[in-house]
Amino acid sequence: MNTTAPRINRCFKLAARPVGLPKRSDWHYEQHPVAEPAEGQILVQVSHISLDPAMRGWMNEGKSYIEPVAIGDVMRAGAAGHVIASRHPRFAVGDAVVGVFGVQEYALSDGKGVNKVDTQLVPLPVYIGTLGMPGMTAYFGLLDVGQAREGDTVVISGAAGAVGSVAGQIAKLKGCRVVGIAGGADKCRYLVDELGFDAAIDYKADDLRKALRQHCPKGIDVYFDNVGGEILDQCLAQLTRGARVVICGAISQYNNTTAVKGPSNYLSLLVNRASMTGMVVFDYAPRYGEAMREMAGWMAAGKLKSREYIVNGLDTFPEALLKLFAGENTGKLVLQVAD
Repeated sequence: MNTTAPRINRCFKLAARPVGLPKRSDWHYEQHPVAEPAEGQILVQVSHISLDPAMRGWMNEGKSYIEPVAIGDVMRAGAAGHVIASRHPRFAVGDAVVGVFGVQEYALSDGKGVNKVDTQLVPLPVYIGTLGMPGMTAYFGLLDVGQAREGDTVVISGAAGAVGSVAGQIAKLKGCRVVGIAGGADKCRYLVDELGFDAAIDYKADDLRKALRQHCPKGIDVYFDNVGGEILDQCLAQLTRGARVVICGAISQYNNTTAVKGPSNYLSLLVNRASMTGMVVFDYAPRYGEAMREMAGWMAAGKLKSREYIVNGLDTFPEALLKLFAGENTGKLVLQVAD
């Protein structure tokens, strides 16, 4: 007689389209028995979930670069964990893996989009941060879209977050002058003292226009935008001729209950013969390997630092997600589900 208790999966499913900031009532917290994998499937025990600003957009109805999460579906999220049962030829029990497993403790997968990783090189959470989607966004956004090159002045908003902190370090590795914009003196010190940025601007305390002129006396060659709104307008005013603006995100606008505020200073693009280009990291999926190899090399050489802001407990998910929009995290925000 088998007396082993069945595994129970705890998960968060989308219950309603949020208006403004998401609240706990926008989710259903559910528990279900865990099914065994069918032929060609694996069962993953999730240990770490990536919390990203993009998740807020995935909750909205309407056309976007990816289908919205359907009402009643497990909330989409990148995650990492270990294979605990496998009927798939590419995966063995014990493999450390990353994929889009959702906000849940256990995930069945057919293996598509799932990658094995080596936790002997870096800890598992790094693979959903610096060597995961945020790191890929920074790498391709800065180098492919922004075309950053030696001698450029690069300004990055949201610079202490998962994407911005990596983009700034890569810009320094490429010989650029790097100015970060972040909220709070502690974050600004982190950018300069630990990550090697040339300067940091505290948008909460500094006069942004004056600070940009002070730290970018020759103007901005590349602006890597993670926040949108007023900060985008101020940076547009400081562009050099031929500047490149990378639209990575607009976290200042994601929870608006009124119309999104677009750039009012867009004519600077015309005057300066500059470009503004949106980027979505999934477009670069075939090239993730090359970026990961180069970035892992930088990490091994001590040239690229990774920082994770860990929140414990799956049940804290609704409140943990809000830390992104309150600017509470420095580095990658990660929800730890299990050891």
